[in-house]
Amino acid sequence: MGEYLLRLALLLPLLGALVYGSLRLTRFLQGRLVGGASEGRVLRLVETSLVAPGLRLAVVRFHDREILIGAGRGGLVRLGEAPARPPARADARADVRAEVGLARGAQGDAP
Repeated sequence: MGEYLLRLALLLPLLGALVYGSLRLTRFLQGRLVGGASEGRVLRLVETSLVAPGLRLAVVRFHDREILIGAGRGGLVRLGEAPARPPARADARADVRAEVGLARGAQGDAP
C-alpha cells in the first residue's frame, strides 16, 4: 500500500506537468501558425464569424484580394471577392480626434 501511494505521489504531479506543458505548447504553436506575423505570406486569415453551429464565414486575403468563404460540413464555398482594404492603423482614431480638435480650435479663434 505504501509503495502505491509513493508511486501516486511521484507520478501524478509528473502527469499534471506533462498536460500543462502540452497545453502551453499547443497554444504557442496555434498563435504562431494562425495569428502570428504574416510578413511575406501570400495567404492570410483576416476575420472569421460563426453564423450557425457547423457554419462559419471567413475572410481570407490572397494576392491583394479579400475573399469571403463559407465553411460548413459540406466543405468550402467562395461567396464573394473584393479588392483588399488597407490595414487599419491602431492610432487612426487618435489622428482623427486630433484633426477634429484642431479644426474646432481654428473655428473658435475666428471672430
